[in-house]
Amino acid sequence: MCGIIGFAKSGNAPLRCSDVLVEGLRKLEYRGYDSVGVAVVSKNGGFVIIKDVGSVDRVVKAPEFEVLDGSVAIGHTRWATHGKPSKENAHPHTDCSKRVAVVHNGIIENYLELKNVVLGEGHVFMSETDTEVVAHLIEHFKKLGAKPFEAFKKAVAMLRGSYALAVVDLDEPDRIFFARSVSPLVIGLGNNINFVSSDITAFVKYTNRVVVLQDGEVGYVSSSEVYVEFNGRPVDVSSRIRLVELDAQSIEKGGFPHYMTKEIFEQPYALAQTFSALQTQNISDVLRVLEEARKIYIVGAGTSYHASLLGAIAFKRFLGLDAEALISSEFRVISRAVKWGDVVIGVSQSGETIDTLLALREARERGAKTVALVNNQFSTIARESDYVISMRAGPEIAVAATKTFTTQVLSLLYIVARLAEFTGAIDVDYKALIQGLKMSHEVAQRVLEACTEVCKAIATRLAEKQSAYYLGRVFGVPIAMEGALKLKEIAYIHAEAYPAGESKHGPIALVEEGFPVVFIYLGFLDEMLESNVEEMKARGAYVIAVAQGDTVLGSIAKYSNAVVKMPKAPLEVRLITYVIPLQLIAYYTSVIKGLDPDKPRNLAKTVTVI
Repeated sequence: MCGIIGFAKSGNAPLRCSDVLVEGLRKLEYRGYDSVGVAVVSKNGGFVIIKDVGSVDRVVKAPEFEVLDGSVAIGHTRWATHGKPSKENAHPHTDCSKRVAVVHNGIIENYLELKNVVLGEGHVFMSETDTEVVAHLIEHFKKLGAKPFEAFKKAVAMLRGSYALAVVDLDEPDRIFFARSVSPLVIGLGNNINFVSSDITAFVKYTNRVVVLQDGEVGYVSSSEVYVEFNGRPVDVSSRIRLVELDAQSIEKGGFPHYMTKEIFEQPYALAQTFSALQTQNISDVLRVLEEARKIYIVGAGTSYHASLLGAIAFKRFLGLDAEALISSEFRVISRAVKWGDVVIGVSQSGETIDTLLALREARERGAKTVALVNNQFSTIARESDYVISMRAGPEIAVAATKTFTTQVLSLLYIVARLAEFTGAIDVDYKALIQGLKMSHEVAQRVLEACTEVCKAIATRLAEKQSAYYLGRVFGVPIAMEGALKLKEIAYIHAEAYPAGESKHGPIALVEEGFPVVFIYLGFLDEMLESNVEEMKARGAYVIAVAQGDTVLGSIAKYSNAVVKMPKAPLEVRLITYVIPLQLIAYYTSVIKGLDPDKPRNLAKTVTVI
């Protein structure tokens, strides 16, 4: 996840170029903070490009930044994906002639293929990024006779993946070309100035009139014009202009009252981004060591442990491999079992979790190969591991992890699917698995649209309670564990998760009239849950079922007090998306109780101490 900002203003707009850029970049820094850069069309007809590693405040202190002067400019805050944080990899990127400047948020899946095409035409690349290929493609099509906007559209048509693009071409220096696919992009309409940005907050100081672009739309802005087209046909966006009545701090959260709910609702985007990132990475070496492994250990802490547990079950269930999930903080105590030939996968959103780092160090000392599954490929865990798989889901600001779980589960299931392909497993339809994972972001969006209101109603009931159970079978257990963790973290309600079959071996003793029990119906061993539901209901439990809408029958309908009806989807997609209503229930319970879900007491985002 990165942040982009661009503006085109007329001479009548009384705004300093540097002021507008600094305001926008600072508001976008939450989207990326590895490096910062800008490109401004100067009065002599060239670009002034300033970029470097570090925070916005560090980079804008450069003397040349203060005197920036121009009417058209683009800027970028980077969350590194392709290529380490460096001045060379910072945006904007240019073509060979230095007449095209590009900033980009997203992942171009086929950039290596496209790069080889233009390398064959003699183009020279200055960075390790996927983004730079866009500038060279535009230059390539211009050399073939295309006008700047047509060259831009031809380049965009060749891209696969997720992208929000803002491009300035010195052959049409009054315009900023833009395109959107999956990655967010909005237009701001001001007086003698128009903006394009990843987030409204970047320009809300100057205008509250916005147009949210849709997937597949391309166009340009100038100081006096906004042009949008879709599939080659002009789009009248006048009816889509909205007045934003929020303050800058609220807009920084995407219009949501908290970062947590913003991150819950951006999970469709995060899942699409992660799937694209996985598709671009060569993981054949990881697959080889997993195939040869004596045993596979998956280690994580908190939410990452729950994702690890689900991943271990998937390795066993789909591939028949000896896989075990372990809590990172306990790994060193039992590490004597780790031998040469084992593989240890460390799962961490930040890549800095100290317990997971120490577990991987211990594993390497014992001769095991280590694999880092992280969001930040330049983190300590990534640097110290033998192999790295990067999810690239973007920063997560709220303390309570949400998109961490869904993107980690997606990534682990992707590894399972690719390993089935790599090993030629005849009883696993890996193509269907991959296709299911690809559609997970669409299903996540449907879940959010269909389930939010019923989750609010359930939260109203839970807010009055002191305890709750979350029950599931097999894959449903780690999902239940994550749901219970969320309720504890932010609503301060004691919640425990169990395998449903274990509930009668002790936990049921606490169930009395009105005691809330959440059942996870995955469409997998659901019939085994029915007796557990009946047992709980017989003791007066308030039963909440999370189940596919077309399977809500039998004991689910008969004994449930509330049902969250989930969209129909393949099992692998259910494993990713069934946690979403549990996140919503926890979030709304916290809010109803008057708590701040972004700042749960006694907790920090990344645990970097033992």
